[in-house]
Amino acid sequence: MGTGSKRNGSSGETVYDVLKEKGVSRRDFLRFCTMMTATLALPSVFTSQIAEALEKAEKPYLLWLEFQDCAGDTEALLRASKPTVGDILLDVLSLEYHETIMAAAGSQAEKSLRDVVRGQKGKYIVVVEGSVPMNDGGVYCCIAGRSAKDIVEEVCTDAMATIAVGTCAAYGGIPAAKPNPTGAVSVQEAVPGIPVVNLPGCPANVENITATIVHFLTFGSLPPLDTLGRPLFAHGKRIHDNCERRAHFDAGQFVRQWGDEGHRQGWCLYEMGCKGPETFQNCPTVKYNEGTSWPVQAGHGCIGCAEPAFWDKMAPFYRRLPSPPGFGVESTADKVGAGMAAVTGAALVAHGIGRILSGGKKEK
Repeated sequence: MGTGSKRNGSSGETVYDVLKEKGVSRRDFLRFCTMMTATLALPSVFTSQIAEALEKAEKPYLLWLEFQDCAGDTEALLRASKPTVGDILLDVLSLEYHETIMAAAGSQAEKSLRDVVRGQKGKYIVVVEGSVPMNDGGVYCCIAGRSAKDIVEEVCTDAMATIAVGTCAAYGGIPAAKPNPTGAVSVQEAVPGIPVVNLPGCPANVENITATIVHFLTFGSLPPLDTLGRPLFAHGKRIHDNCERRAHFDAGQFVRQWGDEGHRQGWCLYEMGCKGPETFQNCPTVKYNEGTSWPVQAGHGCIGCAEPAFWDKMAPFYRRLPSPPGFGVESTADKVGAGMAAVTGAALVAHGIGRILSGGKKEK
């Protein structure tokens, strides 16, 4: 990771140049581009466009700020190992400042931040992790004698893009839960008027972080967003609609108690408080840990961590949802089992009558 002291302009290196230097084969590079195309929910024809863009795009400067957080998003990023390119993403992005992982400390670390902010205005990407406390002048989170509020205002105002990673940065998260003594707010609330893309989640999915940056490098803009500032490719569909347990919901097969027969057979977790019916994220399709699993697949209901104020609105986490507006899932859950049984019974009766009539015709 660079120190920033020699950054007087672009290095001239492209993303693909760096990848080749790191030993990434052409095949792995194209595989990465294909995966990014799928994650961004783009048609496959865009794979070549992404590849061409990354072959020409110069390494962007990246500043990663941490405020009121648990460092979970950083931990998720550091554990990225699929695809191969994910391992070296930090090198590709010319990461100039990140408190948790940078070698520099103290005044040397702060100099790295200042050099980029003052010398590369409009040429760097900012990732913010954690909420920003606003009460009492922002004294509840200070770095190098400056409040998080002052830092985020200075750094994000001149950035070419700001990415709020994790629910704390996107919506205030757990620090903003009632009674919110520090006055924790999101990045967008702390610095209104700047372009921000929100990537909520506890933690945010590293594939979505990577895809957002790749979209910016490919198209020169942030991806299309929903009304909550989230990229549609990652938050355009409800978890409920892509859940592998959805068939059990439709069949009225619910887990009623942890460890019961339904739980062992992978039935729907709605009755156990799963918030999938009103949470928008691509967890079921992208998953975590190299695409190995995600909470519902592992047997635990979704807690709605990608939604604003989830800690207050989604709790208690093990109580079933009230009826989400415009969805009617509550009445459906109550009646779907009986309804499906009635439909199935009618179908069987009709099928039986059909067979009798059919058999009768054959005998005649």
